[in-house]
Amino acid sequence: MPHHEQPPRPPDPLPIPVVDNHCHLDISRDEGPPAPVEEVLADAARVGVDRVVQVGCELGSAAWTVQVVEQHPAVLGGVAIHPNGAPGLYEAGALDDACDRIEEYAAHPRVRVIGESGLDYYRTGPEGVHAQQESFRRHIEIAKRTGRALQIHDRDAHDDVLRILAEEGAPERTVLHCFSGDMAMARECVRRGYFLSFAGTVTFKNARDLRNALAVVPTEHLLVETDAPYLTPSPHRGRTNGPYLVPLTVRAMSETLNSSVPALCAALSANSESVYGPW
Repeated sequence: MPHHEQPPRPPDPLPIPVVDNHCHLDISRDEGPPAPVEEVLADAARVGVDRVVQVGCELGSAAWTVQVVEQHPAVLGGVAIHPNGAPGLYEAGALDDACDRIEEYAAHPRVRVIGESGLDYYRTGPEGVHAQQESFRRHIEIAKRTGRALQIHDRDAHDDVLRILAEEGAPERTVLHCFSGDMAMARECVRRGYFLSFAGTVTFKNARDLRNALAVVPTEHLLVETDAPYLTPSPHRGRTNGPYLVPLTVRAMSETLNSSVPALCAALSANSESVYGPW
């Protein structure tokens, strides 16, 4: 976001506080530094987003995440090697060591997530598929060994994500971060007991298929997220996202589900605590 551009105005507060279950407080969309964590959390709390999960998806970001969860009671952490980072580490012979470091970071009591791990065939060509799949299998194993929830990044790789989860055996608490599948995939994920997390993409005008997928998910399997600073919900698409914009996505979800906003908020909050534990 250019420095002269004003951030989107805060939406109306939610009636019951919810969790932004996936954001990147250490990333900026422009050349400047990210906003101070204290400001981001205060802005979010004012509109009823009183807890967040900060996700660090390379080693430096994972180390930063551990520091932040120690300093801020509203923040829990996730750590992983992002699928787009796995091929370079694999080629350098460094993927195993990186995964070992991730497991060490995951020992922190306020790091409750292994993720985001998974598959991304959009940015990585066929030559990177094996490395991504090896990394994904390793992260599944780490999540199960450490008793942490698994957050999955799935881009243009739905079939392989579901296949590898079935082959390895999914962790007890598995979350499809920024769910992007269709109705059939949503039903299969629910059948397997996974949680589906929806981001600002569900508010986009061209996202009818995604809203159709949301409509078949029982509320006890739902989570909400920003993926900030990306995927800003309408009407602010293309601008910098932040946890304080979660209410826009929650209200769009409530319309699609024909659910009241308070009932959906209560479910989202309860689901977050059942997946990640108490803050």
